[in-house]
Amino acid sequence: MIIADENRTKTPEMLHCFGRAVDHLCGRYVTAEDVGMSVADMIEIRRQTPFVAGLPVEGGDVGGDPGPHTSLGVFLGLKAAVRRALGKDSVNGLHIALQGAGSVATGVAVHAAAEGARLSIADVDAAKAQKLADATGGKVVSTEEILGIEADVLSPCALGAILDEQTIAALRVPVVAGGANNQLAEKEDGQRLHERGILYAPDYVINAGGIINVCTEYLRDGDASLVRKRIEGIPDRLEQIWAESAQSGRDPASVADAMAQRLIGRG
Repeated sequence: MIIADENRTKTPEMLHCFGRAVDHLCGRYVTAEDVGMSVADMIEIRRQTPFVAGLPVEGGDVGGDPGPHTSLGVFLGLKAAVRRALGKDSVNGLHIALQGAGSVATGVAVHAAAEGARLSIADVDAAKAQKLADATGGKVVSTEEILGIEADVLSPCALGAILDEQTIAALRVPVVAGGANNQLAEKEDGQRLHERGILYAPDYVINAGGIINVCTEYLRDGDASLVRKRIEGIPDRLEQIWAESAQSGRDPASVADAMAQRLIGRG
């Protein structure tokens, strides 16, 4: 993490210092874009360490900003959740409450609006929310209102820990499917959603598109078409989780955690 000032100023010196910190980990951690970071920032960090992904695309190779890849995966996962919970193959005519107006939220909004969804958008930056609403025919609502709005889908695409005992009790949606990391404030919140009959798409499953892109770039094990194919597999992975959840009675977040542990040989 880079702690910038209120204007989010990042000097080359700050980025180089971060790069040296990453380099000291000797490959145990590979950095890429996240909130507030850009491809240009990755270029500066790369001056201090090779353990960087999300660098500019060259000659048709994968790379660059992972945000659009994350957005695509979130949208495809959201559609899978809608299909399972609401029996609909399209978001046409559905109301999506979108928390956030950053890179990932923008991509999700554009995909959803193109398919005919109605959007309510909230962001701490009101100007960004209005700009996205204008571009997608959506409506701006307050950040206080977004988690309690009546809609078909809540799509958290801002920061984490927004689903807790109080906010879950106030939800008026059948589906939660969004790109924010660490959406559950604590482990028990997955069960709280499950008990309310709200279908949850585990965050690190639905938002894997960006990681798929930068991993393919870093490992050099595929091209752009393979990245797309892997991202299009996100709905199938979510379906496996939801099917196991329905069979076992465990909430989808717990099922996803157990599945991940098995995949890395710890389950």
